[in-house]
Amino acid sequence: MLVLVAPGQGAQTPGFLTPWLDLPGAADRLAAWSEVIGLDLVHYGTKADEGEIRDTAVAQPLLVAAGLLSAAALGDVTPGVVAGHSVGEITAAAYAGVLTEEAALAFVRRRGLGMADAAAVTETGMSALLGGDPDIVLLHLEKLGLTPANVNGAGQIVAAGTAEQLAALAEDKPEGARRVVPLKVAGAFHTHHMAPAVAGLAEYAKGLAPADPRLTFVSNADGKPVTSGSEVLSRLVSQVSNPVRWDLCMETFGELGATAVIELCPGGTLTGLAKRALPGVRTLALKTPDDLDAARTLAMTDAAEATGSISPSAE
Repeated sequence: MLVLVAPGQGAQTPGFLTPWLDLPGAADRLAAWSEVIGLDLVHYGTKADEGEIRDTAVAQPLLVAAGLLSAAALGDVTPGVVAGHSVGEITAAAYAGVLTEEAALAFVRRRGLGMADAAAVTETGMSALLGGDPDIVLLHLEKLGLTPANVNGAGQIVAAGTAEQLAALAEDKPEGARRVVPLKVAGAFHTHHMAPAVAGLAEYAKGLAPADPRLTFVSNADGKPVTSGSEVLSRLVSQVSNPVRWDLCMETFGELGATAVIELCPGGTLTGLAKRALPGVRTLALKTPDDLDAARTLAMTDAAEATGSISPSAE
């Protein structure tokens, strides 16, 4: 079974959309979305520097646009399961038909602006902890007043809190942790620091008309499939100030019989986690259009193996 996943904030790099604009219709599509949300996605995806695309209000719609653009470029690929990490969950919801592409981009634009405003109240951020016993790591974070905002599995937990709390973490790692890596985000996402953004997003969501997902949609909240479009939308709102449980999402992928994972543009982070947490599952990250043929081949091979047309590869 093929799982299609969409990355979250921090995956963006300067100019990462440049090669995608060479695809037929891609520039026009981005221009139309830019008009809908009042943000020049072409500029930010091709010419903006690292500081500009780190801005939460820019990064979030840019990542959703990139994910949807690369998903469309895949063509006739039909995954069995879709999911996204943090803001990538909006990409997954649009791909699954819960929201139209335009509605998803308008929603994420509102989300990004609200979270940027919330982040401006106090200097906050996030750092990834690599290695260590999860129970020991979580106790250490609690001692420092930090929140485990992303429990990503595969030996990675992302802590979020104030600049002072994160500085203390850098000086005092939990026992067994190998590294503390500051993330390129502008706030303590998925914590109480984002509470002001939730109310505004909830009010905005009342004007949307979500459809039930046409594919199995796995939620960040608890790693469980969600079949109601209104419930997906409700979770997209509450997710802003609640932890992302990507570890539970990957557990569900395994329980559902995942055999391959394709990560939408700008891919790499989630396939890296899957390689460690889901041994034997083939992975492919869409970084440039050069990866599309390999992704289509993987999808076709996976589908053929599922129907018994060919024997599973030993690779």
